[in-house]
Amino acid sequence: MFPARFAPILFALIMSGLMSCIVTCIATLRAVGMSDDMADKWMGAWGIAWPTAFVVLLFVAPLTRRMVAALVRAEG
Repeated sequence: MFPARFAPILFALIMSGLMSCIVTCIATLRAVGMSDDMADKWMGAWGIAWPTAFVVLLFVAPLTRRMVAALVRAEG
């Protein structure tokens, strides 16, 4: 288990991994179809996309949280 202070980093790591995996799969299928080397091309794309998405998410998440906070009202 990790200390709670690592929660935002772990969230970004997991979310970026899942989203980049799904998006690169769809984009690779669209680009090359279901070919014999599709999995290799997909993993190559994902290998570039995941670290990029992780870094972007670390910087964009705080801005997104502020934007969401401005768009919702407290219940009560």
